[in-house]
Amino acid sequence: MADANRQTSNAVLDGLISRSSTPPRLFDGVSPKRSDIDRMLEAAMSAPDHGMVRPWRFHIIEGDARYKLGEVFAQALLVRDPVAPTGAVDKERRRPLRAPTIIAVCAKVDPSRAPKVPVVEQIVATAAAMEHLVIAAQSMGYGAIVLTGRNAHDGVVRKAFDLVDQDELLGFVYLGCIDGPRPTKERPDANKYTSVWG
Repeated sequence: MADANRQTSNAVLDGLISRSSTPPRLFDGVSPKRSDIDRMLEAAMSAPDHGMVRPWRFHIIEGDARYKLGEVFAQALLVRDPVAPTGAVDKERRRPLRAPTIIAVCAKVDPSRAPKVPVVEQIVATAAAMEHLVIAAQSMGYGAIVLTGRNAHDGVVRKAFDLVDQDELLGFVYLGCIDGPRPTKERPDANKYTSVWG
């Protein structure tokens, strides 16, 4: 039994170590099955969550909703820069079309839970949930990447997801089927970032 548990742990560890961001250009245009997305979200629910605040909110964006998000991105740019070139506005409109499925990950913060559960811990819990979702997607053979940029912090975009005050839009998880292996990336040596304290 111990050996079986060790093998399962090794599979999980290998998945963590091999995690990589898949550029949307490698997606083949096919959306993940909804049942698979449900499993990804189930994995997200296992993130550490001090006080069981459950601050995470996931917004699935597929099909025509991607065009609606593109319009939000375009409007956000025009608010930031009313004389933005047409090409730049069009680029914002097309941005969500790079993936068949996008999941916007937001933290709906409950300030009343502080100081026992500080706001930063609620945001960190949501970030952990987002990473669990990404790792679950990749373990199922899908490509995934978290994208942020100015849109993740823009007031117009935040309003579209009903975010206020200390709420945060942590990122857009772009998901898709891929034909071929995911990219690999050289990892830093953990020892360079580690010390024994005390």
